[in-house]
Amino acid sequence: MREICCNEITRAVRELFLGCAYRIGDDVKRAVERAKAAEERDNPMGAGILEELLENYRVAETERIALCQDTGMAVIFAEVGQDVHITGGAFEDAVNEGVRQAYTQGYLRAGVVRDPLYDRVNTRDNTPAVIHTRVVPGEHIRLLGAAKGFGSENMSRIAMLRPADGEEGVLDFIVETVRQAGPNPCPPVILGVGIGGDFESCARAAKEMTALPLDGLNPDPRYAALEEKALKEINKLGIG
Repeated sequence: MREICCNEITRAVRELFLGCAYRIGDDVKRAVERAKAAEERDNPMGAGILEELLENYRVAETERIALCQDTGMAVIFAEVGQDVHITGGAFEDAVNEGVRQAYTQGYLRAGVVRDPLYDRVNTRDNTPAVIHTRVVPGEHIRLLGAAKGFGSENMSRIAMLRPADGEEGVLDFIVETVRQAGPNPCPPVILGVGIGGDFESCARAAKEMTALPLDGLNPDPRYAALEEKALKEINKLGIG
């Protein structure tokens, strides 16, 4: 049985969200660079905007300032080993303390309110976080953090399709979701798609998929082909 102190969890979460705020992933940088190269000949304005994104990434990382004014809601996907004993407090309290420290010490915008409908009082430290926990074999804790921007969150959609709708129904829903979103979510737009399960697990899977490396392909060739079809149809929208 391995013991892990809550202080270690808090420290890890704090560094995780400070990293989310200040540094974009290398896979995203490479994707923006590829997009810029593709636009340079026929769309100099688009290429210029993509260069501004790349410059923003460089400034944010160098100066340690937020990449975007919307520093998002803290979402944690946690895998907790069944052979781990957490000491010094409760796991969720430790996670929320890490979020609190990151957003207050890092001077990051706190957008969470205590009651979403009536008083709407800001909690001032971006807590509570949204925490998804799985108990898995082993003696480690794995934390995946996402600072989910509210612009993208507001554009999220879910649909209950019939089995008979098939691939075409899924593809139509994906493309229509992007069309309706238009320029509202902050660029670059990364689509996460969940298929199957129930209402809750499908939405969770879609959100978790946004953290996959952009350089990779789906190991199932059928879904890899669907991703290519979706990208082709989305690019026809001309949204940018």
